[in-house]
Amino acid sequence: MVTGISSQLVESLTPGRIAATVVLFTISCFIVDFTWKPRYSDSLPRVGCGGGLLGTLQNWFYFVTRYNTWVAEGYEKYSKHGLAFVVPSAPSHPQEIVVPRSQTAWMLELPDRVLSTKEAHRDALHNDYQFFWVDDQFPIQTIHKHLARNLVGLIPGVQEEVHGAIDATFGKDTENWKTLNLWEAWLGIVPRVTNRIIVGAPLCRNQEFLDGLVAFADDVIRNSLILDMFPHIFKPLVAPFLVFSNWWHWRKSYQHAKPVIEQRLHDMARKASGVDPAYEDWQPPEDMITWLIRKANADGRGAELNAEMLSKNTLAIEFAAIHTTVMTGFNLLLDLLSSDPALGYLDTIRDETSRVLAEENGAWTKTGLARLHRTDSAIKESMRFSHFARALTHRKVVAPEGVTNTAEGWHAPYGAYLMLDLAGTHHDPALYPEPDQYDAWRFSRDKEAYEAKAADEKGDAEEAMRVKRLGMVTTSAEYLPFSHGRHGCPGRFFVAHELKMIMAYLLENYEIKPLAEKPKSMWVGSNLIPPVQATIEIRRRKGTV
Repeated sequence: MVTGISSQLVESLTPGRIAATVVLFTISCFIVDFTWKPRYSDSLPRVGCGGGLLGTLQNWFYFVTRYNTWVAEGYEKYSKHGLAFVVPSAPSHPQEIVVPRSQTAWMLELPDRVLSTKEAHRDALHNDYQFFWVDDQFPIQTIHKHLARNLVGLIPGVQEEVHGAIDATFGKDTENWKTLNLWEAWLGIVPRVTNRIIVGAPLCRNQEFLDGLVAFADDVIRNSLILDMFPHIFKPLVAPFLVFSNWWHWRKSYQHAKPVIEQRLHDMARKASGVDPAYEDWQPPEDMITWLIRKANADGRGAELNAEMLSKNTLAIEFAAIHTTVMTGFNLLLDLLSSDPALGYLDTIRDETSRVLAEENGAWTKTGLARLHRTDSAIKESMRFSHFARALTHRKVVAPEGVTNTAEGWHAPYGAYLMLDLAGTHHDPALYPEPDQYDAWRFSRDKEAYEAKAADEKGDAEEAMRVKRLGMVTTSAEYLPFSHGRHGCPGRFFVAHELKMIMAYLLENYEIKPLAEKPKSMWVGSNLIPPVQATIEIRRRKGTV
């Protein structure tokens, strides 16, 4: 009897019925997911394909190809008039409320117990799966506490690493032009330079260690895009298979980092004990490993004081630094190389960096880097002009009672998402004349004109502060690549130094042929995918060492 029933069940499992069951189950999960998501006030205008279940399904279907168009439409219709609007999101996320620039202060000044940056980031990158359930706030707090205060002392080591990384990536052939993939070139520079302040030398030059971290960063981006398309019910089933590559690539890097971290733990423990005379004059290198150990000791976080956890705690910083800095440098060179050569952008930057470096006796300092006004402007303008996401400032409503907007009166319930439109702001002609043109000196003209004035002509402190805010690390409601407010990127000061040193050495020692036109990027959902196949022609300048 039992055997007969089993046979009938097996016979009934035809491929068509199995496929139909999977499809039905998937649709049911999306419907359940839809019912769990927060609902927004009818007073908020919408863009996209409409509301309700049918409209939501259409929005999910078109999200990958139409998201950028939807937000651009909403910016013109509503944001410019001081009104918020709702935009569709990926299937796994609730729709987002796009807050107009006029309400930026309201959104960013709300406390973390009401609007959370942390929770928005965790959801966007699916942190619990991709970063091995590590508390990502621990490394971020460590960067906040230690990076800025040690930045001056880090500059000489970073300069050394910039020179070595660029020489290794581009070579020293002064006779022949070399065709190189620009994306791969930046991946040859940024991870090595960045890891000088994360793990120190010589580990930062270990190519297998760096390759694992680059692959890990790629995994996070790819898996985030994939997981965005699944309902929450599916994620515990799908994510463990997707993120196996994350673990694999981290493990390959960790094999190289483990002895370095274990030795640092040992040395710092001996130093702290005060019982070993050999460590009386020893000081640990100032890098992320040392800072994490210090903070773990200070906070009583004994569980973090082992090589594996310390390595995992660097992953959030590795991802952010590699991913964003490579794209920024990549876009910067494309913008400069595709500009009219008659504008003399590259020559001007070369002249400025060479002059200031000579005045600094060949060694970069914080003061010297701050004097690179045109170089700073060229980088900032590229970050304004060539963004890599529609928005980088997101908040999740975590207050159980939700939050009510004081300007318009609408209410966002618990679990809702709010965002600021970076792309619309950066290309608004009311803020930036000719916004769709790359103007390398857009931000340095006023600064140079101000500094050329006599002391009695420079005006009051307010004018001096306005000019100071033209620098690339100063965030505002009109300039959002580093976000804005108290959660602005804590690593932006290092990134500014890093990019300036890279551009200085690159242009001083290499010739690069201009591009006839800038290669096109492609929107995929809320992200702008760079033209990673773009190539350049480059050779070493004659007479350089």
